[in-house]
Amino acid sequence: MNSVHPPVLVVGAGPVGLVAALTLLQNGISVRIIDKDTHHRIGQRGAGIWPRSLELYNFLDVSEVNGLGKLVPPVRSYKPGTLEPLKDSSMVPPMAHTPAVPFHSPKLMGQQLLDVILRRHLEKFSCSVEMDTELRSFEQSDEGVTAVLAKNGISETFDTKWIIGADGAKGIVRKQLGLAFLGETRDDTRLVTGDIRLKGVGLDRLHWHRFGHFSERGLSLRPTDEVGEDGWQFFLYGHELDITKIAQSEELVFETIASLIPTEITFSKVVWMSDFRANIRMVNKFSKGRVFLAGDAAHVHSPTGGQGLNSGVQDAVSQVDLACMLSLTTHQFNLGWKLALVQKGFADKSLLETYSAERLPVISEMLGVTTSILDKAISSGDPSVGRSPILYMLGINCRFSTIVLDEFVTSVEGRPINAYGVLDEGHLEAGDRAPDAPNMLQVGRAEPDETTLFGLYRPWYHTVLVFAPSLTDATPILGALEVYDKSVVRSAVVLPSSASVTPVASPADLVLVDREGYAYSAYLMEADQTKVFVIRPDGVVGGIVHGAEGVKKYFSKIFLDA
Repeated sequence: MNSVHPPVLVVGAGPVGLVAALTLLQNGISVRIIDKDTHHRIGQRGAGIWPRSLELYNFLDVSEVNGLGKLVPPVRSYKPGTLEPLKDSSMVPPMAHTPAVPFHSPKLMGQQLLDVILRRHLEKFSCSVEMDTELRSFEQSDEGVTAVLAKNGISETFDTKWIIGADGAKGIVRKQLGLAFLGETRDDTRLVTGDIRLKGVGLDRLHWHRFGHFSERGLSLRPTDEVGEDGWQFFLYGHELDITKIAQSEELVFETIASLIPTEITFSKVVWMSDFRANIRMVNKFSKGRVFLAGDAAHVHSPTGGQGLNSGVQDAVSQVDLACMLSLTTHQFNLGWKLALVQKGFADKSLLETYSAERLPVISEMLGVTTSILDKAISSGDPSVGRSPILYMLGINCRFSTIVLDEFVTSVEGRPINAYGVLDEGHLEAGDRAPDAPNMLQVGRAEPDETTLFGLYRPWYHTVLVFAPSLTDATPILGALEVYDKSVVRSAVVLPSSASVTPVASPADLVLVDREGYAYSAYLMEADQTKVFVIRPDGVVGGIVHGAEGVKKYFSKIFLDA
């Protein structure tokens, strides 16, 4: 190990911990990441990745998630006791395709493959996961954290500045912080899920198959080549099944599946399995001192709607697979850039208090959404009921945050927070997700180039978008940006399609011409207006202001001496 300890210790190397580590590494902060397990986890687990998570992986330059992820297949249910189709349905809520949303459909990728991809990206920064390394205890001071680790059974004392606990619902970090994990355990929803290899006569690999009854005894089979050419993710559920007993026996899994599919089945093996029950719990704050919680360590819930890993990268049984991936990404995007600015000395430690303040309302409302879908699924017997575009997580916002600034919205005391909303492309406020825009012409260089707005946004700097009729109109605002370090603030002037495209010198990092009008449409701009949008490193609109003074006011909430 280096003689200088990394300033951040990440505990837990599932997707949540890996995204936390990668975000910090891209911000120039060295990280030590540990996991108590001897071997990397296997299994599909929560495989659904919703569009907002795909956007955040795009910001992290982890393009493989969208590239290798598979579209959600249609669900086919059958008439009782037969292979005669009863109906085909979609697990994906309908959503209109627009240029402001580049990823329109959720993708499926097992967590085993996702972990491999993320670990490879860590390796680019000479960072690797230390397996068989357990956090035993820690003590905080004003200056840092001293952790006691057990590595291969040998005790080690490790001094660091910060700890991120991504060690799951049963992990030590939350317990040692003494934070309550309030909520309920739902015994009315239990299932066995896992990966299996089998072949069935007449069982195609184009559909997500569902047999039996949701409440009594049923089976869901999703084909996945990640497990093998005969691989499936399976779910067994219903109160008539002895879930605990089945989860302990490969033979019982085979027998139960064979009893539910009326065709000849050839079984190979169960690759991995576990029993599951719906826990709906969350902490009342995501940090204490220099220690932070993320993912299942901070909140667990019904996987109905597939928000778990999405809310931590977020059951109706068939949807368990679409359940579990944005708290993963949005948590770490919210925390990572703030922690990096504080560690580098650009921001005061008080900035870190906004991690809990911005995320708690989102997770609280998410628990309500997923629990409502679960209740509807149980009462109706239909796992696909109750889904809406809210699950895409594109309407999540922090308009209520103390560090966002909107000079075009009048503050109203007592205004409902509604942090977990539905995307409304006709409305944009500070605290909302920043929209994308394609076909942007980059000028000011010998050869004009084409890019997208999402191509600009990265997790280690703010992007200041100056919409202006001409470069002359943008000049005073660009001048105000010169006091900020280029490593954490970058600028782009966005000109209307009518503007000149001749190469011209500018203090802006980029000059873009919105040839097709997509950016002006997404950001609700008119060609003759001047307005500034400050995009945070997590892809959130931090500020919408008139000009230079507004920019200074926004950054005074973020930076020291700004």
